[in-house]
Amino acid sequence: MSKIVSIATGVPTFKHHQNDILSFADNIHCETETDSRKLKFLYHQSGINTRYSVIPDYSLSADQRQFYPRTEDLEPFPNLEKRMEWYDQYAGPLSVKTIRDCIENKIGVAEITHLITVSCTGMSAPGIDLEIIEALNLPGSIFRTSVNFMGCYAAIHALKIADALCIADPLANVIIVCTELCTLHFQKEHSIDNITSTLLFADGCAALLVQNNISKLKGIMLKSFFADVSFRGKKDMSWQLSSKGFLMTLSGYVPELVKEDFNQLVNKALSKAAIEKEAIDYWCIHPGGKKILQCIRQSLQLNEEDLCYSYDVLNEYGNMSSPTILFVLQKILADIEKKNTGKQQTIFGAAFGPGLTMETFTAVYD
Repeated sequence: MSKIVSIATGVPTFKHHQNDILSFADNIHCETETDSRKLKFLYHQSGINTRYSVIPDYSLSADQRQFYPRTEDLEPFPNLEKRMEWYDQYAGPLSVKTIRDCIENKIGVAEITHLITVSCTGMSAPGIDLEIIEALNLPGSIFRTSVNFMGCYAAIHALKIADALCIADPLANVIIVCTELCTLHFQKEHSIDNITSTLLFADGCAALLVQNNISKLKGIMLKSFFADVSFRGKKDMSWQLSSKGFLMTLSGYVPELVKEDFNQLVNKALSKAAIEKEAIDYWCIHPGGKKILQCIRQSLQLNEEDLCYSYDVLNEYGNMSSPTILFVLQKILADIEKKNTGKQQTIFGAAFGPGLTMETFTAVYD
């Protein structure tokens, strides 16, 4: 098997308070005072305090905007080409910085043998993988692959690939980098999907260094993976391309679907890993939203404290899609190292996305 020996996270320059984004969202989504009151209630119940973006506009006055037009009605609203221009400008540098932070004091850049890039918020060819290789001066012959358009569970899918690579090559140094600029795709039309996207999503990046278990570096040892799809939710969570940008569908039924299916999923995953639920020391759950976390707690009969790392990431960063669960895992690793009990700690991780797909992993820190 393999282990995660380093985790690094990164965010763009601009930090926005939820109330500032509320003002922006009110301007584009609300036509009446009643709409505004409803939106304000949703934002205050979101469990989010701050979010990060490559776009400064969400905290600026209209005459200072850089991404959106400085017109009162924000027309012409940004098209797909402009959104991809900004992705191409910012995604690569953020990825490179986070990778450098990840490998610092672990390995040299020249020792990276495999690169896995993960993103669902920007696509081009040549893509971000080649931009990273060029920026880090890695050899053109390096093994590289990309996980595209899988959404919030993609980091776990990438971990499965890294695990297989490390088993095949015990000397592999696999870098996974998940980079999402979700705020580039906020939409203007008044719909529950657009309102939800503007309410929840943010930008961020996370990088992992994964090695074979023979490595002398300490880390989180990956033990088992399990995935399942609930096709009942196929239309309730999706991510579609359009000329206006990427369009998110996230219906209010998703938390209930997760609540109905999650306990069964966990039982299957734990059975495969030969681990009892009571043996789990840390729950590393993707914070897709406050309501989703509440439904998971109810499904698994957990206390709020059991998901404290997920709630903390949601509060500080919002939902960044694929990197988000790695932000949670980083907090868990920091807590384990701080407590330093000397005992093996068991971690269960889960994330979900379009499909409705749910991916899980079990791991131990020893």
